[in-house]
Amino acid sequence: MTSSSAAYSVRGGRRRSRRRADMPLLGGIRPPIALLCVLVLALAGLTARVLGPDEDAVVPKAVLSSQQYFAEDGAIALRASIDERVTDLQRTATALSRGGPVAPERVLSDLGRTYQKWTGTTVVDLKSADVLATRGETIPLGWLDKDVLTGDTALTPRMVRLETGDVRLMTMAVLDWTDRPQQLLIASSSLSVPAINLGPFRTMAVVARDGEILGTAGFERAEALNSDQERKELTFLHRQMKQLSDQAAEYTEQHPVRAKEPGSRGYPGVSGTLLGGEYNGRVATAGYASLASSDPDEKQSLAAGLGLTVVGLLPVVQQQTGEQGRELFGLAAAGVLVLLGLLAAGVLWATVQRPLLRLFLESRRLARGDLTRPVTVPRWGEAARIGAALEQLRRRLDAGVHGAGADGDPEAGPRRRHRIGGRGPLALTAVLLLVWCVPVGLLLNRTDGSVSVPTTMVNDQRDRTDLIADRLRRALNEAQADLVSASRLIAAEGAEDTEAAVRVLDDTLGKHSRYRALYVVNADGSVRAQAGSDPHPWSRSKKLPLVRVSGEGGKEPVVQAGAPVPGRDRGTLVGEIRVEFLNSLLARPGLGEVRVVDSAGLTIAASEGFLAFEELPSELTDLVRAAGVRVGAGPVENALLLREGNSVEVAAAAPFSGGGITADIGWTVVSRQDAHRFEIAPYEREDRSVLAGMLGLAAIILCLGWIHLVIVRPLRALAAGAERLADGDLKTVLYPRYQDEVGAVVRSLELLRQQAQALRHNQQALRHNQTRPSTAPRSGDGGR
Repeated sequence: MTSSSAAYSVRGGRRRSRRRADMPLLGGIRPPIALLCVLVLALAGLTARVLGPDEDAVVPKAVLSSQQYFAEDGAIALRASIDERVTDLQRTATALSRGGPVAPERVLSDLGRTYQKWTGTTVVDLKSADVLATRGETIPLGWLDKDVLTGDTALTPRMVRLETGDVRLMTMAVLDWTDRPQQLLIASSSLSVPAINLGPFRTMAVVARDGEILGTAGFERAEALNSDQERKELTFLHRQMKQLSDQAAEYTEQHPVRAKEPGSRGYPGVSGTLLGGEYNGRVATAGYASLASSDPDEKQSLAAGLGLTVVGLLPVVQQQTGEQGRELFGLAAAGVLVLLGLLAAGVLWATVQRPLLRLFLESRRLARGDLTRPVTVPRWGEAARIGAALEQLRRRLDAGVHGAGADGDPEAGPRRRHRIGGRGPLALTAVLLLVWCVPVGLLLNRTDGSVSVPTTMVNDQRDRTDLIADRLRRALNEAQADLVSASRLIAAEGAEDTEAAVRVLDDTLGKHSRYRALYVVNADGSVRAQAGSDPHPWSRSKKLPLVRVSGEGGKEPVVQAGAPVPGRDRGTLVGEIRVEFLNSLLARPGLGEVRVVDSAGLTIAASEGFLAFEELPSELTDLVRAAGVRVGAGPVENALLLREGNSVEVAAAAPFSGGGITADIGWTVVSRQDAHRFEIAPYEREDRSVLAGMLGLAAIILCLGWIHLVIVRPLRALAAGAERLADGDLKTVLYPRYQDEVGAVVRSLELLRQQAQALRHNQQALRHNQTRPSTAPRSGDGGR
């Protein structure tokens, strides 16, 4: 290749690269405007969808969620009941084994007097396999083998089918005395839902892995129906329970993590809702939950390994279709958004994009040497400043080319300053879009205190509150039973043996994390043995209940339970129950804030943060007082809607009822929940409106912020640089930072700066040559 062709190739390559550099790449003003249009159209489609008619759901989402929560509560109650049976039997066997040998008949008699939870009990000699004693229903022993009695799963509860076809849960414990063969204590119990308040029309079932229904609750109330229509509905519900139980058993075989929706938490097991058939305008709605392995006491649950599922069935009145005319409402809101979006895009195109493209074309023309035509200067903003600077540069270069000076421009007038500049169109665009976002997000579909809450939600709040009260009552009774068992062990070891008593207390405290302290109090009030935290005073007055609360004025209530040590004046075993344990029993999703108050309405424990002995609001105090009124056999739970201003709350109160030491302590469980948490149509429409407004605001921030960072700020810097260049600053090099319209204008200005600088150098060299004295000899000079 010759040198001339090589030079031509280099020059051609430079021209091509310069041409590519002059062309704006995919950037600048076009992408954010295009993104704004796309987001506006997408938001308009979403608006037409979410602000239009509601989904024609057969049952409200809030009712479905409530059935799921109810099934979870039932599963927790069943798990606690099974674990309690195992613990009670093992506790009894341990206490009996610590003492002297007891006749089998005496063992079963004492067990029956202490606990009324087993349908049958049996004592078997493990060496001879003889039945030593039996009470209640006959327990078959064909299922007993080596695997049941040995190995890692030894003595774990088993489900056994009786000759009658019923399934029983078999619980086992070993009686071990010195110099006697070991004996196996077996207790059978039915797998039924614990005695909880199911409310009207609800039924619950315990289901095995294969879908077999092992026990039901609630159908027995319907057996007294008289009319044929009611009997047909009962038959329909039985059939629906069977079908839905099969589906629930299949679903609960999934892993709990894979069965949950992404991001969902709460119940550790598998739970959900099912829809059945429809009869007489009511739809069979079911919630199901498997027995999970965790509990508030943070222990492994034996009941969780049985593969049981709790299914709750409730016929719900079919929901009416959505409001008429909401289709046009959603379309109108979407149409207004599209109109405002197009108007905003037009403003950006006319005030930002179009002037910027004109500046790009004008600067490129000047950089290529076309100085004849004047620069078309935009009317305002940074574009006007840059256009004026370009026109001044054009005149200067044109004057320099035609022989005039390049350092001045006598025709340039005073430069106009524009304070608002490119921020004005952005502000106008934001105002146009905010005209839609603010009313939609803050004013549209707003709810008030007249929102209609389904009656099912109020009933479920009441029934679930009663279930929590029963759960708490059982936990306190179980805590006192633990103390009774420990007190018997202390008496068996010798009530006066302090070291032995401390060993029993340490062992009990390690097994049951519900206690913060255990101690034995003498008749004079002194503490003989203790384990855990520092003890609090305990009065042995017979007028006080065995479960009592003290510590008023302190940081947290002190909940104490006591059990007398067997024997005369051997003291009382006292256990202080952790308030955190009580709080964990109250925390349940879908119930809102749950508190336990005493007879004076002072807070003892709560699912959320609370102050010790804090008083309830007046409206809840009246609810607690009304719930404590005895009707028939005892107090009843109560629930109501609290409407104040624009807020609606559902509140319920359930006093302690039933047997045990907690029957007369006067505690009440109170729950309150903001109805806005319910997934009902008015609140969902309000949330969707707020979401649409927030999405519109996000689109404004994203697109206009993009334009401000990529266009407006560089354009302001470019205007300042162009004015300095027009004022004669030819030393400052202009570097393009972006491959877009602004960068193209910067490159053109840099070329103009180089041209002006070269022109100035040429003119300075010319003036220097003109003023320099000539050194050539004159004609005619010389010697003669």
